[in-house]
Amino acid sequence: MTKKETYEEVIPQIRSLISGETDEISVMANVAAVLHTTFDEFFWTGFYLVREGELRLGPFQGPLACMHIQYGRGVCGTAWKEAQTQVVPDVELFPGHIACSSLSRSEIVVPVKNEAQEVVAVLDIDSKQLATFDDIDREYLEQLCAIVSSELYKKS
Repeated sequence: MTKKETYEEVIPQIRSLISGETDEISVMANVAAVLHTTFDEFFWTGFYLVREGELRLGPFQGPLACMHIQYGRGVCGTAWKEAQTQVVPDVELFPGHIACSSLSRSEIVVPVKNEAQEVVAVLDIDSKQLATFDDIDREYLEQLCAIVSSELYKKS
């Protein structure tokens, strides 16, 4: 199966899995688990949550991780500051990259926004290979983060 076909199969499954769920940690934990077990090239898969002016480690799959990331620092902090997906083919070339693991070589970070379009979390995925992530990942992971947002941050 191609990467595109895999996303097209897994995203509806995730949508069904989290439909009606309102607990942020539970939803993010299951999303991270599904993505991490579906894509073999994902070395670290998880969320950082905006809390008290910084990104704090949330649910994830993979080895240990940084617990605090400052606004605008590293790939995650940049995605938060710019409110835009960051696709990094080689983390060593990203200015200010935070090396939580020396094994990570490429990364994608997708903001999760509330209804007011404020970034409330980021989905961070690392790979041990260079240039793992592309526009297909960007497109489908942005769709997925919009689904997560619509479940968790919709107004009642």
